[in-house]
Amino acid sequence: MTATEQTNEPGWRERHASTIRMARLYARTFRNNGSAMLGLGIITVFLLAVLLGPWIVPYPEDATGAINLANKLQPPSASHWFGTDEVGSDVFTRVVIGARVSLQIGLIVTGIAMFIGVPLGIIAGFVGGWVEEAIMRVTDVFLSVPGLILAIAIAGVLGPGIFNAMLALSLVWWPGYVRLIQAKTLSLKSAIYVDAARSIGAGRLRIVFVHILPNCLSPIIVKGSMDMGMAILGAASLGFLGLGAQPPYPEWGAMISVGRNYLPDWWWYSFFPGMAIFLTVLGFNLLGDGLRDILDPKGRE
Repeated sequence: MTATEQTNEPGWRERHASTIRMARLYARTFRNNGSAMLGLGIITVFLLAVLLGPWIVPYPEDATGAINLANKLQPPSASHWFGTDEVGSDVFTRVVIGARVSLQIGLIVTGIAMFIGVPLGIIAGFVGGWVEEAIMRVTDVFLSVPGLILAIAIAGVLGPGIFNAMLALSLVWWPGYVRLIQAKTLSLKSAIYVDAARSIGAGRLRIVFVHILPNCLSPIIVKGSMDMGMAILGAASLGFLGLGAQPPYPEWGAMISVGRNYLPDWWWYSFFPGMAIFLTVLGFNLLGDGLRDILDPKGRE
């Protein structure tokens, strides 16, 4: 290749000009949304606590159930920022380490729900007929029962424990994805570009994976970001009822469940885990709203 040809060849920026413009549009839309930026800030702090928690907490042994009765139920102070619990463990340490547990719960519950719900939604919307009827009627059965009530029933049958709580929540979370993706697939399969692909001989699998599934990613991402917070709240609810994580496991809901016995005198025991749940769920919901503004063309306009 001559020097002239190398000079005339477009550079990386020119080849990806449209992608760069779209990324700038997304960044500007997100930056102009104050609530989305607040949610991003909260989730950033949450992720930092997950990543750096074991190295920044002052008493890491308290996360595994260490007992120091000489310091039990101490109010917040310079040595114990969030106070101590009934066995003298540092509440700040347990709240920070509990962030890792909450992230694990949110990821697993949301991931399993997507893994079950998205394929069923696509199959129901694309295939239609009796297959769609069978899938949607089973979905309606699950949706007819309040999710938390059904999760409590499943967890009660399986027995208390963090794994059983995540499994119970996953089994009641997937119908929402089926409804969402089935409706999206129904609107996409009659699109012009899908008809064009079908007219040139594209098979069903190619149409699904090349034309339908990529266009379903936007609602999946938005719903997944919001479901992360709701899954954390659901696991905390099961932990509060004694069906989730068991002490001394540092889970926020279980901490509130034990701390309620010491209200109102020793308020910090329940207040700080409850505030952690509140801020985390709020952050994921605000972040989901911001992602919806970015990924929804109508909202972006």
